[in-house]
Amino acid sequence: MSNVNGVLVVDKPAGMTSHDCVSRIRRLYGTKKVGHTGTLDPDVTGVLPICLGQATRLVEYLQELPKRYDVVMRIGSSTTTEDASGEVIEQKEVDIASITKERVEELFQSFLGEIDQVPPMYSAVKVNGVRLYDLAREGTVIERQSRKVTIYELTLHDISAGDGVVDVSFTCTCSKGTYMRTLCVDLGRVLGYPAHMKLLRRIKSGPFTEGEAIPLQVLEEQTANGEDLSRHLVSIPQAMSFMPAFQVKPERVRAVRNGLVTALPGVNVEEGSLICLFSENELLGIHRVCRGEKGLFAKAEKVFPSEV
Repeated sequence: MSNVNGVLVVDKPAGMTSHDCVSRIRRLYGTKKVGHTGTLDPDVTGVLPICLGQATRLVEYLQELPKRYDVVMRIGSSTTTEDASGEVIEQKEVDIASITKERVEELFQSFLGEIDQVPPMYSAVKVNGVRLYDLAREGTVIERQSRKVTIYELTLHDISAGDGVVDVSFTCTCSKGTYMRTLCVDLGRVLGYPAHMKLLRRIKSGPFTEGEAIPLQVLEEQTANGEDLSRHLVSIPQAMSFMPAFQVKPERVRAVRNGLVTALPGVNVEEGSLICLFSENELLGIHRVCRGEKGLFAKAEKVFPSEV
């Protein structure tokens, strides 16, 4: 498959790493330039946008966008990994009557906005050049620096109880780098109980939703049937539709493609933000908005060839 450029929204199955998915897509589409926009743990399912060809240059922008998850938190036990894959390290029977809808929703409200979160030991975060999960597998626990993350939305769906534990199902919209496992542990701690993340599914990543996500199995079957997989790709202009856009006059197209700065008359966007420059429906580049003596202008960050 030649000249493959675009974003493929994959529905990642459980039991595969994000890197495994990239390798599978690289083979299916016959291209080496492939990269994903945000790691999902092996047990986690859901939306994994994968960039192909020239779209790999979008990864740094797409991975910064908010994510949305469906989460099941189990209250009553904690694990080594903060999720269901780890060994249970603490258990406490839950007073089921104390976990009410009103109490949980009030707790959710207190977690909205910017919060401090300490990355779990079983994570890919590097400390002094070593990934935390490598230390954790050796049985080493070290002090980790907390970092700022943002919780935009917490919506309660269900509370179910049985055998001394309580499962709380909810949706969370959050910033890049937020650990749902750690969020479950922190929520449980405020409620007075050990807790861990029982299940997790990503239902949205940036502009991409589970409704447009394609299971890997379907792609494999279509390949076996000789079908054209390029029809599943989201074009680069579509993928960048979340950014403001500016139409360049025909006489300025070559200058833009050569990386020259371009005036932005009539544009009302914040200085320092990003903007996409177009010639009709063709994306010319991603630019940084700057201010000069004559007003706002666009300074090139990424310029795209005409075939994308």
